[in-house]
Amino acid sequence: MTRSGPSLRRIALCLQYDGAAFCGWQRQRNAPSVQETIEAAIAALDPLGPGRTMAAGRTDTGVHAAAQVAHFDAAGPIPPERWAKALNGRLPRSIRIRAAAEVPDTWHACFSASYRRYRYTIHNARTPNLFLAPWSWHRYQQRLDDQAMAQALEAMLGEHDFSAFQRAGSRRAHGRTTLQEVRLERQGDLITVELQASGFLYGMVRLVMGQLVAIGEGRLSGEAFEHRWRECRRAEVKEAAPPQGLCLLRVGYPTEVFPRAAWYDCQPRFQLETSDSPDLQPASAVQSAHPAPPPSGGAQAKR
Repeated sequence: MTRSGPSLRRIALCLQYDGAAFCGWQRQRNAPSVQETIEAAIAALDPLGPGRTMAAGRTDTGVHAAAQVAHFDAAGPIPPERWAKALNGRLPRSIRIRAAAEVPDTWHACFSASYRRYRYTIHNARTPNLFLAPWSWHRYQQRLDDQAMAQALEAMLGEHDFSAFQRAGSRRAHGRTTLQEVRLERQGDLITVELQASGFLYGMVRLVMGQLVAIGEGRLSGEAFEHRWRECRRAEVKEAAPPQGLCLLRVGYPTEVFPRAAWYDCQPRFQLETSDSPDLQPASAVQSAHPAPPPSGGAQAKR
């Protein structure tokens, strides 16, 4: 997006939203979207501005965001640092603006980003938990083999063609992207998987997670999984994880735009005092990560 006049200022927003209330980020004709909701609030505060927002990533229906980033061009007198408070006064509780900052007119929420990082949470216990249900995938049939899942993730690091994990309807010309870091960790009955990449294909994380759970349950071998994505066998990737376990954790830029407290790892981690895991093979806590050239302000991989 380019400015239409010298009076416009580009404002970057760091925002959170509960994805259950929306059809995703992108504006849709017959369903409420995050984009439409925010643009309506901007238009009410800045009627002379273009009002159009651009986001770092288009999350799907039901997917949450802890630190999504978007930008818009403002024409009115509201100071950049006041936009967060002004918008929060007009937005529903399912959307919160964490921070706002003025950026150069050449800066773009999507194209200036150096990475996106997602976190997926699995509740691997026999008994459901009302407080975890909106933010996790409940897998109760058996104890997941998190070590096998972590090993399968490691081979995906680097630049590859991940077309096997691209949903129909994508407008991308190719399926190549660079997976910069992977991390899988079990804490009691909770498994979290974090994936960081230069960019993600449409539906990629949920399709990867569906395959990883199949590996953890012994329904799919690590070798078969790797063969599927290396050979781009999209027809064999049929199971996608549900959206509520997925959260856009943060978006990174060569130069940090927002205060770290408003931007870095803003999704709380759940903790359960007792374990209710299905009684199958034991799975020790595991962390899997390979170092990648760390973007400025990004988390470095741990061995």
